[in-house]
Amino acid sequence: MGQLGNAGLLLVNTLINIYLFLMMLRFLLQASRADYYNPISQSVVKITQPVVRPFQGFLGPVLGRFDLATLAAAFVLKAVSIVAILQIAGFGMPPVTQVAIGAVAAIANAILKIYFFALIVMIILSWVAPNASHPGALLIMQLVEPIMAPVRRVIPPLGMIDLSPIVVFIAISLIDGIVVGALTRAAGIAGALVGL
Repeated sequence: MGQLGNAGLLLVNTLINIYLFLMMLRFLLQASRADYYNPISQSVVKITQPVVRPFQGFLGPVLGRFDLATLAAAFVLKAVSIVAILQIAGFGMPPVTQVAIGAVAAIANAILKIYFFALIVMIILSWVAPNASHPGALLIMQLVEPIMAPVRRVIPPLGMIDLSPIVVFIAISLIDGIVVGALTRAAGIAGALVGL
């Protein structure tokens, strides 16, 4: 396959990973009980609904905080894309276990990236617009609060300084480096298609 073909496959993989990112954002917004009627939440649901809808038929409605249909749809989407891209690139059919591990690694990677970027935005907002009422700002606060609250209970803010985001950043880096790194290596050739 020529350079143009490789660039095309790389573009397709990037677009699939962006869509996977949106699907995991939908999953995390549901898990954190963020405002469903927020315009950004509604947009994410509308964009991801075509892929999630078939899975809602047999996995049923959302159970508590966790939307298993979105999780299953994301897993299947990534697994199928790994197989298709490797087949087109001429690597043949990878082992099913490697495809499954690669799909799990991609989902974990997307979740960690969402929290990483949301934390950065939350920190910036706390400096420039601490009482922002923009739908995006409210959604970010609702998204990160479930992971920040337990850390704040252990490490309370020191006056005006909140150290909990630093602890969460370290945890995200460790999980990314150790868990996602191990999954990516275990996925073999499929691991090359994990991240953005």
